[in-house]
Amino acid sequence: MSKLDELKKWTTIVADTGEIEEIKKYKPTDATTNPSLIFKAASLPEYQFLIQDAIAFGKKGKTREERLTLTIDKVFVNFGVEILKIVPGRVSTEVDARLSFDVEGSIQKAHTLIALYEAAGIDRKRVLIKLASTWEGAQAAKVLEKEGIHCNMTLMFSLPQAIVCAEAGATLISPFVGRILDWYKKAEGKDFAPADDPGVLSVTEIYNYYKKHGIKTQVMGASFRNSGEILELAGCDLLTIAPPLLKELEAATGAVPRKLDPEKAKGLDIKPLKMDQKSFHWMLCDNAMAVEKLMEGIRNFAHDLMKLEKVLEQMM
Repeated sequence: MSKLDELKKWTTIVADTGEIEEIKKYKPTDATTNPSLIFKAASLPEYQFLIQDAIAFGKKGKTREERLTLTIDKVFVNFGVEILKIVPGRVSTEVDARLSFDVEGSIQKAHTLIALYEAAGIDRKRVLIKLASTWEGAQAAKVLEKEGIHCNMTLMFSLPQAIVCAEAGATLISPFVGRILDWYKKAEGKDFAPADDPGVLSVTEIYNYYKKHGIKTQVMGASFRNSGEILELAGCDLLTIAPPLLKELEAATGAVPRKLDPEKAKGLDIKPLKMDQKSFHWMLCDNAMAVEKLMEGIRNFAHDLMKLEKVLEQMM
């Protein structure tokens, strides 16, 4: 069996791409998208029918700004709907990163996206709304989850972010492995073996904390730089993997032992932490990597969304 098939014994595999053809190749259970992935996919000729449909939808807007906002929202949902024709599970669709510190704005955007999915005949249970793992993002998730709108908390780099999102009742979190590794490689000027990878260790810490304390929020490792990181997290609830690494795992053979195990986590001595707003901000502030990568991630997703807006404005 391929290592990808072996990994599927322990972990739900999610495709980290906006490209429908890539998703068809690897038969993942779920798929995740973000502004950067959609921007890349939107430039390909095979997806122009999704773009043109969104532009036609956007014409309902009364002002240029309204037309652009409607078009952008519909682009994201159109890609999601196409993906859901292939995957049996869920698709994640991201809220505008510029709303990462806006509770009400995030809630309103989530309502808009869900309404578009439901108008396309998609049950909200098959959609995860992606929110940045800020304090405000967690408060938005708390409201949305009570409404039956499930949330995927993204741009996560630390345990306090994971705890506040769990306390909000988020369905899923996406701790970023590779971006943590990037930061430490630059800061310390050295490479790390997969077992010692700071990103792997961060996800392992979060996973063990959740399982020790019976937290239902699922952990989905994300943003990988190499297949070694992925294999070190075998047993994580879900792993979202980009097509090049899915291809590598599919081509490789051999056993994939389980590394993360809920039963083992229950035997660990891990004290519970209560996370109010003050303690969250202090613990986050005290982690230079988490602060830097969170803010950088928000900026980059926002910039890619703005690039997509410029492309669509020209087409409109």
